[in-house]
Amino acid sequence: MALLQSEAIRVRYIRGKGRGVFARRPIEEGEIIERVPVIVLPVGQVGDDPGRHELAAYVFEWGRGTVALALGYGSLYNHSYEPNARYEDRGVRTKLFVALREIAAGEEITVNYNGEPGDRSPVWFEVVESRDSGRTRRASPRSEGKPSSPRRGPILRV
Repeated sequence: MALLQSEAIRVRYIRGKGRGVFARRPIEEGEIIERVPVIVLPVGQVGDDPGRHELAAYVFEWGRGTVALALGYGSLYNHSYEPNARYEDRGVRTKLFVALREIAAGEEITVNYNGEPGDRSPVWFEVVESRDSGRTRRASPRSEGKPSSPRRGPILRV
C-alpha cells in the first residue's frame, strides 16, 4: 500500500511549545488525517530519557524492548488530554491518525500520548495550558526549557 503525505496538514512552530501539526483545511470527524510508516528500533539505540536523549522524545513504545519512530508528521503531533485526533496501529509497521471530531482549518491537531483519548494517566512531562489558545502544551523535562516533541506516553505506548 502506498503511503502519501496528506494535503490536509502541515507543521508549524508554536512559540513556547515547539513544532505541532495543524489542519490546512477542515477535517471531518472520522477522517484519516495521515497514514505513516514507522521504523522499529531497540530502546537501547534511542535511550529512554527524553531529558538526556533527544530522539527518545519522538518515539512510541512498540513492543518488548522496542520503540517506533513514526515517519511523515507522525512523531510531531502534540499531546492533549482533550485531543481532537487519535492514533492507531494498522497493518505492518504503520500508524493511522484519525480525527475524533471536526477539526477547523488552522487548528492544531493533538493526540493523547497514552493511546486512548480519555486516558488521563500522567505523561513524562508537565502538562500546562497554553496562554494564547487555551490548548494543552508540554513543559520541557529539560533544564534549558525547550519543549520536547510528542511521544506516546513515557515513550509512547501502543
